[in-house]
Amino acid sequence: MSKDGGAFCSELSDETIAAEIIAGRQELFRLLVERHERRVIGLGLGFFRNEDEAADFAQDVFLKAASALPQFEGRSRFSTWLYRIAYTSAINRVNRRKEYRSLSENDCESAYGTPEEEHIKALAREAVRQAVAELPEKYRICVDLFFFYERSYEEIKVITGHPVNTIKSHVFRAKKILREKLKSFVEGGVP
Repeated sequence: MSKDGGAFCSELSDETIAAEIIAGRQELFRLLVERHERRVIGLGLGFFRNEDEAADFAQDVFLKAASALPQFEGRSRFSTWLYRIAYTSAINRVNRRKEYRSLSENDCESAYGTPEEEHIKALAREAVRQAVAELPEKYRICVDLFFFYERSYEEIKVITGHPVNTIKSHVFRAKKILREKLKSFVEGGVP
């Protein structure tokens, strides 16, 4: 491995970098932060609705991860382990406040296409945001992790602590609810 941890380190897996950090190369932790910071902040935004608080939340998550890294055994992907820390930290904060905002409510604008296409995309995004926002919280969390964070059922199980069958049921029920709520939009009308 190169002394500076440059391009060679950027090709290494998170798990390999974690092993190097545990072996004493703490300076490599910045690579893990760089790789996952945006998603952890995104998770924080879903829970706290405030960019500054989401950034503070992410900093806390990475501090917890740094101190817990020696316990990382590599039985799951590093990202799953990190998101479990983030999710647990967020749930603990939310339990004090009782609020959650889906990642689908965050702005995800695109600058491609004709004005008409962009208008249709904006209407579709708004319809999806509104429909997801109306889901029960237990469904929104599973939908966010499955579709927006692209986590597998097994990873969602590790992150949330819910059994896989419960997660599958939540995603299935959420899709059914969303399909019904978005039916008028898909059929050509605007909800």
